[in-house]
Amino acid sequence: MADRRRRHARRRADPARLAAYEVLEAVRADDAYTNLVLPVVLRRHKLTGRDAAFATELAAGTLRRRGTYDAALAACVDRPLIRVDPGVLDALRLGAHQLLSMRVPPHAAISTTVDLVHDRAGRGPTGFTNAVLRKLAQHDLSGWTRRVAPDPRTDPFGYAEVAHSHPRWIVEQLAEAVGETELDDLLEADNIAPRVVLVARPGRAEVAELPGTPTRFSPYGVVLDGGDPAAVPAVAKGRAGVQDEGSQLVALALSRARVDGRDERWLDLCAGPGGKAALLAGLAAESGAGLLAAELRPHRAELVSRALGGADGTLGTVAADGTRPAWAPQTFDRVLVDAPCSGLGALRRRPEARWRRTANDLADLVPLQERLLDSALDSVRPGGVVLYATCSPVLAETAGVVRTTLDRRDDVVLRDAVPLLPEVPDAAGPVAGTLQLWPHRHQTDAMFMALLGRTASTSG
Repeated sequence: MADRRRRHARRRADPARLAAYEVLEAVRADDAYTNLVLPVVLRRHKLTGRDAAFATELAAGTLRRRGTYDAALAACVDRPLIRVDPGVLDALRLGAHQLLSMRVPPHAAISTTVDLVHDRAGRGPTGFTNAVLRKLAQHDLSGWTRRVAPDPRTDPFGYAEVAHSHPRWIVEQLAEAVGETELDDLLEADNIAPRVVLVARPGRAEVAELPGTPTRFSPYGVVLDGGDPAAVPAVAKGRAGVQDEGSQLVALALSRARVDGRDERWLDLCAGPGGKAALLAGLAAESGAGLLAAELRPHRAELVSRALGGADGTLGTVAADGTRPAWAPQTFDRVLVDAPCSGLGALRRRPEARWRRTANDLADLVPLQERLLDSALDSVRPGGVVLYATCSPVLAETAGVVRTTLDRRDDVVLRDAVPLLPEVPDAAGPVAGTLQLWPHRHQTDAMFMALLGRTASTSG
C-alpha cells in the first residue's frame, strides 16, 4: 500500500500536455489570448520542435472544437458541465481533442489526461476523469456528432453549431454573409490551423531571404515551411514579421489606389499592433511618401513604434483617439482605417474569440466603426482615398457601415476596389466594388475592403 501511494505521488503530467492545459487555464481564468500566451508557456516549459507543435495543436485545436467536445462530454457526464470543476473540464476537453481529432492512441490520451488531473487537481477527480473519457472513446468524432447534434434537415444552424463548433449566433451571421451553400466550407476552414505567413517589409528585407513558399497573392509574403518564426534572422531583427496574407493585401490595396494630385502623407488610423503599418511604411517610402501611425492605447502605440523602428517612410507614431483626430482636417492623401471589429474573420488564428464574443458586441462596434470611418474621411483631402477594412465578413460591419456612410455624406464616393487586387479570384464583396476575402476560398483571414474617395461637397 505504501509503495502504491509513492507511485501515485510521483505521477507527473507530460510537459506538452501540461503546457496546453496552462494555455486553456489562462484563456479561461485570465481572458488571455491564445496567440500571446502560448509562446510564453512554451518557453517556460522549454518545449521546442515536435513537443512545441504538439502542445500548440492540443491547445488551439481544443479551443476551436470546444463546442463539439462539450456536447459530447455532456452526454458522458451525470451532471451539467457547469457543475464540473473548471480545471477538470479543461483537462477533459484536452482529452477529448486527443481522442476525437488527433492521432493519439486512446489508452495514451486517457492515461495522460488522468495524470494531468492528478498533477493539477489531486487524486480525487482522477476516477471521474477516467470514466468520462472511457465513455467518450466509445465513438469517433462523426459518431458523437450524429448522436448529440440536432437533425440537419430540421435545424441546419443548430447542427452546424455543434458539428462545426461555432456559437449559433456566429453561424447565423456567417450564413448571411457567405450564403448557406458555402457555410459548411467556411465553418470547417475556421477549424483548420492556419499557416504561419511571413512578410518581407519593403526596403528592409527581401522575400528571397525568408524560408518558405511564396504566398499565392501577396508579392511580399512566404508561407513558413516550419519552425519558430522568431528564429528567422529577418524576423528577429524586425525587418520582416508574421502577418496573415489577407492583412498584407489590405496594405497592398491602399498603396495601389489612384489619388488625384499630391501623394505625400499617408495615415494608418488604427495602427496597433503595427503589422499593417510596418508594411505600409515601406510601400509609402517606395513612392516617396511618409506614413503617420495612430493608435488609441499607449501600450499598443509602443508596439507600433517597435514595428516601425528602422523603417523608411515614417512620419511618426502618435497615441491618439481616431474618433478625435490630433491633426487638422484634410491633412492626408491616403488613409487606412482597419477598424476594431468582431474579429469573426480570424477565428482560425484566434480560437478563443468565438467563445468570448457575443451578438451584443455588434451594438457597440458598428457605431464605433462608423465614427472611425467618418474621422478618416474628414482626415483625407479631396482627391484622396480611404480604405475601410475589417477582419470580419459580418454584413453589419461591412456593407452596413459603408452604406450608412454613403447615405450620410455627400462628399464621398465608393470607388471600385476590385481592380486593386486583380490576382485574387472570387473576392467580390457584398457591395458592388468592395472586396471580401475568405478562409475557405483564399486561405486568408476574412478581410473586407471598401475604397472610398473624398470629393468636394456638393451641398451649399
